[in-house]
Amino acid sequence: MPTSVVIVTGLDANSEPHGITIGTFTSVSLEPPLVGFLPGINSTSWPLIASNGSFCVNVLSSQQTELCWKFAKEAENRFDGINWSAAPSGSPIIDGSLAWIDCAIHSITEFGDHLLVVGRVEHLMKNDPAVDAMVFFAGKVTSVTRSD
Repeated sequence: MPTSVVIVTGLDANSEPHGITIGTFTSVSLEPPLVGFLPGINSTSWPLIASNGSFCVNVLSSQQTELCWKFAKEAENRFDGINWSAAPSGSPIIDGSLAWIDCAIHSITEFGDHLLVVGRVEHLMKNDPAVDAMVFFAGKVTSVTRSD
């Protein structure tokens, strides 16, 4: 089953940017507006992001494959060379993202080896509608072609 590809970003307690590639992003509720994703329980990035109480979901375009893999690996300095601006929460909006969704943490629940993070949507913006979205399918990154 294809899944969307996003980078969840946020600032730690020292206002340093952090991010993690997520392939399990989904809409949870329209009223109130809630979204969710499943970071691994052993992620070192997610606790740093969560400490600020908010996060920004950066929806990746099909042209951001290198960025996807850069944030998929647990490593320091992932933001080196990455241009970004601040969402209303302060969380990073990565340049070139197809869309961004700025959220406050609503709940975090442990399920096996993952956490279910639910965020309340505070702000969102769709950028370039002519670019295809990135998806994971059959263990590979691909794109979804729009049909208007």
